[in-house]
Amino acid sequence: MADITVQNAPGESRYEILVDGELGGVLDYATRPDGTVDLQHTVVLPSHRGQGLAGILVQGALDDVRTNGGHALASCGYVQSWLPEHPDYQDLIEPAPAAE
Repeated sequence: MADITVQNAPGESRYEILVDGELGGVLDYATRPDGTVDLQHTVVLPSHRGQGLAGILVQGALDDVRTNGGHALASCGYVQSWLPEHPDYQDLIEPAPAAE
């Protein structure tokens, strides 16, 4: 069984998923002025695809947002598709800003 860890890399503005200490993927984000974490793009490296890492990465990022008392915006298409299957995270998600 692989050792899987999700960690925030604030200097890179991304969450990283490590598999046995090796980078397996990233979830890029931007922090808005109000403190909301805008989850923008999820990527799992080709060598680690097919292991369910994207979902683990999103869950780890949202767990971190919750631990820090924040909210998130789901700009990333993968995050948007993941959320309906995980209603226990809906309280963290800010509605998308209205288009002007």
